[in-house]
Amino acid sequence: MDLQFSQGQAQRVRRQRNGLALAATGLAALTVASTLAALTRDRQVVLQPVLSRAITLTTGEVSREYLELVTRDASVLMLNRTPESAPYWMGEVLKIAHPSAYGQMRGELIKLLKDERGRNIAQYFTMEAMKVDPATLRSEVRGVLHTMVGREEVSARRRRYRFDWDYTGMELRMIGFSAEELGAGEGPPRPTDPSPSADGREGT
Repeated sequence: MDLQFSQGQAQRVRRQRNGLALAATGLAALTVASTLAALTRDRQVVLQPVLSRAITLTTGEVSREYLELVTRDASVLMLNRTPESAPYWMGEVLKIAHPSAYGQMRGELIKLLKDERGRNIAQYFTMEAMKVDPATLRSEVRGVLHTMVGREEVSARRRRYRFDWDYTGMELRMIGFSAEELGAGEGPPRPTDPSPSADGREGT
């Protein structure tokens, strides 16, 4: 009697043990599958800017809406400055630069601010049009760059600015920037000369 009872208890323990082993195996397989799915699936982040709609970012590609937003903000940041805002302006511009372009851009900005020191030069940009191409990660803005010396406007020039971008890990960083004069004939964009002219009448 005691022998039969002991054998029954042993069988129940074995069944419980086998059941736990199967459950543990299934849980491990599920964990591995979930991890692999998370690694291979595009990550998504939903942004709610000051707009009428939300914008979703993925690791796969840049949406047209997001590229438009970044281009607009980069244009406002880079093409509007005063002597008082120069240190902040330089730091914020460098934040959007890609590491591969950071060194060259920093050197150009330092040279620009050094050349303009003491001249009381300011500028602002009135945007007229924008064009973006998510496939090539390129965007353009068109408008008028106004240059001020003190309180006097010394120039108002129509220009097209082109931005080239890199998109990695849901980060959009600038890798190229060029400008083209408009009104005197169309031509390929020329690299932007960050230094002002000899008479100190123009900036970026």
